[in-house]
Amino acid sequence: MKGGNKVAAGGGRSLEGLPDTLITEILEKLDLESLCSTACASRAFRSSVAQHLSTLPSLDLSVFAPNAQTLNHILHRFSGVRSVTIDCLRLETSSVIGILGANIQELNLLKGCLLSYSLFTSIGRSCPNLRVLALELVGEQLPELFEKNLVEMLKNLIQLESLSLKIREIEHDVYSIKSIQPFLPRSLRFLKLQQVGEQSAIQLLQEHLNVGNSLEITSTFSSIPAALLHPPTELQHLSLVLDIISDELVICIVNALPLIVELNLEDRTYKEPLMPHDLTNNGIQSLGSCRRLTALSIVRSRQNYPVCFKQINDLAMFLLSENCRGLESVTFGGFSTVTDAGFSAILHSCRNLKRFEIRNASLLSDLTFHSMAGAADTLVEMKMFSCNLITSEAVLQLASCTRLEVLDLCGCRSIADTCLSCLTFFNKLATLNLSGADVTDSGLAVLGGGHSPIARLRLRGCRRITDKGISLLLLGGGTISKTLASLDVGYMPGISDEAIYTIASSAQAVTELCMRYCFFVTDASLKALALKRRPLDGTSPLKRLDVFHCPRLSAVELVGFLRKPSFLNLRWLGVGLTAAASRKDDFAQICKEREWLTLCFDGCEIGCHDGWQFHRPHGG
Repeated sequence: MKGGNKVAAGGGRSLEGLPDTLITEILEKLDLESLCSTACASRAFRSSVAQHLSTLPSLDLSVFAPNAQTLNHILHRFSGVRSVTIDCLRLETSSVIGILGANIQELNLLKGCLLSYSLFTSIGRSCPNLRVLALELVGEQLPELFEKNLVEMLKNLIQLESLSLKIREIEHDVYSIKSIQPFLPRSLRFLKLQQVGEQSAIQLLQEHLNVGNSLEITSTFSSIPAALLHPPTELQHLSLVLDIISDELVICIVNALPLIVELNLEDRTYKEPLMPHDLTNNGIQSLGSCRRLTALSIVRSRQNYPVCFKQINDLAMFLLSENCRGLESVTFGGFSTVTDAGFSAILHSCRNLKRFEIRNASLLSDLTFHSMAGAADTLVEMKMFSCNLITSEAVLQLASCTRLEVLDLCGCRSIADTCLSCLTFFNKLATLNLSGADVTDSGLAVLGGGHSPIARLRLRGCRRITDKGISLLLLGGGTISKTLASLDVGYMPGISDEAIYTIASSAQAVTELCMRYCFFVTDASLKALALKRRPLDGTSPLKRLDVFHCPRLSAVELVGFLRKPSFLNLRWLGVGLTAAASRKDDFAQICKEREWLTLCFDGCEIGCHDGWQFHRPHGG
């Protein structure tokens, strides 16, 4: 015992002898979690860490969901913080109010399923210097309270430059924003609203146009004191999630915001749109007058109803490519009647294109990508979701896109092994999504011997891949075994404990692993992951683990490993539809002991980014 104390004391003296400049340099390279670990491990560093925390300009708590006690414990060490980002999954309004203050210039409150609209008023009153605000809330039963409290907040945020509001509702998602225009600060450049009604958005834009064209306020707002009204904003970035996208809406946007730089529109309709309430070639053509437009996204989601844009064809694409040659980012979703000619026109006309994303385009085929040499060689991201006519030939045509960092082929079922060899030469490729593709173990062997620095790999639903393929991927001598940080092997019947052993022993950098619906994964896999350690510091690297619907995992083993000193860095665990799901009392106790751990029983994808509004995960 004495010997141990002497070692600790000696270590402490050696650390205290380090120059202050060196200690500061070390601390500046660490994230919040590492700083806390350093303070716990060394008394000599504790005071230095405390002093360093008080000077940090930003605080990011989005990697885990703190409870009120943990949040208060962290916040009192950050006296001068100007930027705050928090996962609010376990926080009520009263806890969040403690964050607010005149020093805050950027505030991002995510997944606020317990937050109320009264928070709007508190933000407006306490954060007069706010410039960036992003809020995610669950809709309350009285939508009119949303508009009322939002107006009260905007009256005081005269320096606001960016506003993002995501209001998620369980039954209906449309909220009115028509009366907020007079209160939008003139400084506002970025506006993102989810989800609003089309007519409400049109009224907002029309009022913006009316106020811009004349300095008079329309009779709608005649009862509002003039001192409270702001001049029209100079919005350059607009993002809306709506009930429907129509020609009327797009033309209204073009007229009200002729200098717009970025436009993102998505609709989530519950029924087949009827003319004239739909988007046609006319609406797309009107965008040609927005000569400063560099980013365009128009998506018809299938989230609520399987529908697409049936009134848009190649002519719209030809006109857009001719008039908006400065586009750098393009996303089209649900353009079912546009053919290769239309999509190819965008690729070949927009010479600075960096991002190209197409979703659910039933007529998009390999022909779009023929003769790619010299065209779109600036591409950094290429995404094609559920484009069933795309085959390996299209990927081979991308060989000239040497700057590619993201390639997403999710749902392209005809992608096979033959194209994977060309991917091994992309020396910047960091994200690869092959979900649902027809790749085999042989294809993974090719990737495993390549030099692409792939950090995120999704193989979900690749039914022809087995344990052998995972072994070939990670033991092939290539770069991926060193760079891979996120791996999805969910919905793969060929995956068993053997594959998980390989991942645990050979993929040392993996911090995120999804193996949902892997029916042959047992407790042995849990043990292998629990014993997984980084070679440099001996710590467990896993931060997010999804075992949803892995029926062979036992409750006793899972609960036991979480109680032992295993998975110490784990921040999110999905355990829905497992034997452990019935042991919620045990998990509640574990979460009290491990305050940084969030448990989800509801089948959310990793991080609860998709379904947080419907439930309250355990963990506080």
